[in-house]
Amino acid sequence: MISQQSRHCTVELQALPSRIGQVRRIVSAQLRYWHLDPLIERAALGVTELLSNVHRHAEPDKSCTVEMELLLGRLTVSVQDNDPRLPIVQDAELFATSGRGLAMVAAVSESWGVRPHGRTGKVVWFTLPAASAAVPKISPYDVGQPQPQLQPCDTGFRPTARGRRPEHAPARSAVAG
Repeated sequence: MISQQSRHCTVELQALPSRIGQVRRIVSAQLRYWHLDPLIERAALGVTELLSNVHRHAEPDKSCTVEMELLLGRLTVSVQDNDPRLPIVQDAELFATSGRGLAMVAAVSESWGVRPHGRTGKVVWFTLPAASAAVPKISPYDVGQPQPQLQPCDTGFRPTARGRRPEHAPARSAVAG
């Protein structure tokens, strides 16, 4: 069910690999609809990691609910499941193929956390700043509406005499020594 007025979206699913991809596409589409395109990659990565944890670790079943809420310039994405065990961030071994999901969520989000949900579940959530991400779309058909004014910028490019190459700044190395 999607409520446009409150900017709230909820999806219930079984955390199976095929469903995780579908939810990632739903999250992307919803953020596009809300004009929050700059948040799509981070939100999709975060929800994928949280749903992968449900798929891999949750017991007794893989039922879960993904919820997105946009409130006061902040997008909160949460995944609620029926397993009361709280996740633990671990230091993954160098060549391990798993164990980095929550660390990635922490890296791409503004904040994240976990809280118990009733006696038999938990909610894992993360937030992304959305205030600067919402850029209104302007259509050329919006007659009579103020249009943004483009400001000239100085790119540093200057035309040179024919046959001469422009002067370049000397190369600098970021490597000591």
